[in-house]
Amino acid sequence: APSAGGAMAVVTVNRRAVSSWVGIARLCAVVSSCVAFSLVASTKDFGGPYGTWCMFTWCFCFAVTLLVLLLELLELYPKLPFSWDDFTSAFSMLAALMVFTASVVFPSTFISSPCSGSKCSRQAVATTFSCLCFLAYAFEVGLTRAKPGDVSSFLSTVPGLLKVFEAYVACLIFSLLDTYSWAPGLQWCVAVYSICFIVTLLIIVATVGRCLSYMPCPLEKVLVAYSALALLMYITATVLWPLYSFRGRSRPESCGRNCWWDKHLGITFLTIFNLIAYAVDLLYSTRMVFIRAP
Repeated sequence: APSAGGAMAVVTVNRRAVSSWVGIARLCAVVSSCVAFSLVASTKDFGGPYGTWCMFTWCFCFAVTLLVLLLELLELYPKLPFSWDDFTSAFSMLAALMVFTASVVFPSTFISSPCSGSKCSRQAVATTFSCLCFLAYAFEVGLTRAKPGDVSSFLSTVPGLLKVFEAYVACLIFSLLDTYSWAPGLQWCVAVYSICFIVTLLIIVATVGRCLSYMPCPLEKVLVAYSALALLMYITATVLWPLYSFRGRSRPESCGRNCWWDKHLGITFLTIFNLIAYAVDLLYSTRMVFIRAP
């Protein structure tokens, strides 16, 4: 019975948080990531920057997804001072990208050929569950993506999801940067990566924090203008980075895992990926703003 001094607190349980398709996808992601990092932890062979990154990815996605499930199960998320739909959409996209990267990096770094023994089997099973975790997050992204005409949650639209992709690819580019100060063209490329990353990240944070509505100018048109400018900047980086990186410089014969040539080649491909992302972003943003569905 409630005490005489106050009413009893009532906790509401939302069973759809775990019974809906989105909830089931999140449960699968929690289980898969837990199995992945538990198996890798049992091998005690996850040192170095790549192993640390993979373990952080699985543990981070497990913890945040479990927290999301609990907040939705207990219906506590409406009390949070930010846009819950934008946050969950951005996180599911980010988690899918992070787990996909871990699913590629971990086996290529730690699983040797031929693979034999208990340790190798656990690493292979961990890789399998990491791939299942990626599929669970990708399924969640597909389920929560905004339908045409629905702009209630910007980060669940195609331009919003692409913003997360663009910021993540920029982070991968930063992780591969080493020597570039000797050429002005490479310095310009690094400036392009940095400026576009900062602005894109600010858009994501401001959207989640519900701050974009305070802008004194038409927000949709500003985003279209930014996408066009970022596309033009990335076009210059796509041309200048390989031109200044590889002109007159062939791959060294004794090029190990941390070879500068391989890193610059990876940055070239990542720059192309972001160029395509910004082009698609501009296309969808333009359609959303200037071509209204009847």
